[in-house]
Amino acid sequence: MENFVINGKHELFGEVNISGAKNAALAIIPAALLANDKVRIENIPKISDVHLVIEILDNMGAKIKLINHDTIEVDASHITYQSVPYELTSHFRASYYFIGAMLGRFKQAEVAMPGGCNFGVRPIDQHVKGFEMLGADIDIVDGMVCAKADKLVGTSIYMDVVSVGATINIMLAAVLARGLTVIENAAKEPHIVDLANFLNSMGADVRGAGTDVIKIRGVENMHGCTYSIIPDQIEAGTYMVAAAACGGDVLVKNVIPKHLESISAKLEEAGAEIIEYDDAVRVTRFKELNKCNVKTMPHPGFPTDMQPQMAVLLSVAKGTSILSESVWDNRFQYVGQLLRMGANIQVDGKVAVIEGVSGLTGVTVKATDLRAGAAMIIAGMVAEGTTTVEDIQYIDRGYEDVVEKFSALGADIKRVEVKDDAKAVPTAG
Repeated sequence: MENFVINGKHELFGEVNISGAKNAALAIIPAALLANDKVRIENIPKISDVHLVIEILDNMGAKIKLINHDTIEVDASHITYQSVPYELTSHFRASYYFIGAMLGRFKQAEVAMPGGCNFGVRPIDQHVKGFEMLGADIDIVDGMVCAKADKLVGTSIYMDVVSVGATINIMLAAVLARGLTVIENAAKEPHIVDLANFLNSMGADVRGAGTDVIKIRGVENMHGCTYSIIPDQIEAGTYMVAAAACGGDVLVKNVIPKHLESISAKLEEAGAEIIEYDDAVRVTRFKELNKCNVKTMPHPGFPTDMQPQMAVLLSVAKGTSILSESVWDNRFQYVGQLLRMGANIQVDGKVAVIEGVSGLTGVTVKATDLRAGAAMIIAGMVAEGTTTVEDIQYIDRGYEDVVEKFSALGADIKRVEVKDDAKAVPTAG
């Protein structure tokens, strides 16, 4: 078992390079199943969720070649249908993208119900509805999603709620379906646009991604391509919030500033200065942090995946801030950890009222999920004294080289291995 040990109260200075987008990679790599030739995917983040997706493809018989540290070549042209085992899907939610990709390729899929972070009900009813409207029969038996279709035929699908996962899954199933599929009330997140661009690079005909109406005209087959994944919006946002919360001057490189506008706007409101460049944003903060109200919304609104990190910043901002969560239930599980550090937060349903305090104090805290884990790191860097973050396997799911990147900015953070005798010893990296 490993923990992060952080000594706080260091301002952050320097540059940080942002890795490829986790959420894009988790959709794009399964989509390689749809090609009848080799697919080369660049700018892949080195995180545990991505390793799992690659392992699933490998398990299915795809030929996987590591070209360099962030590029793989996938050849799935020769593989035949098989189910995806539970032990490979139980730890992360994005495993359900194999349902859409396999339906598109084989007209059948058998994938265990997905796992991942536990913050409330995250049903797959919109996915099922989309698959059924395309002509598939769906049964959920003993925790397995079983999908089968004689053929897939395009149709109009109205999403009852905006769902990123369902939008992606329907896109994957529809690209090889007969005729025109129209997804209405579609999600508009950057990684949906990225997936559409990837599918089009393989010969698909997907239009309208990034708007709430996506039109997909089915094609006969799809070919190989070379494609580079977009930078990770949430990783970038996490380093931006960290710079603003700790104070200092940080250049966040390899980003698409437009993807970060909602985050930049709130950080400016809270007292940071943001300068945008072509592929970078600079975050500086030397004055007092101010209160601000934040409401999470589907893209282009403030991302729910940035909500816990922002809560840390607002915990040490002057005044009372209101943080409203409109996307996920139970996203405030991490608040108990911040209270132990001295934060003053009251949660009522999907609203947190945050009364800024003069400072936080280092204690031992747990990462309750991926983004909460990132928030605990920021809290540790802001706090007086030493903070130990436990359950860091959640953080490793979505952040590449987090210790190295924060250390390079001047943070005092180490990954330590915890022996059975409960003594922690530093490990490399």
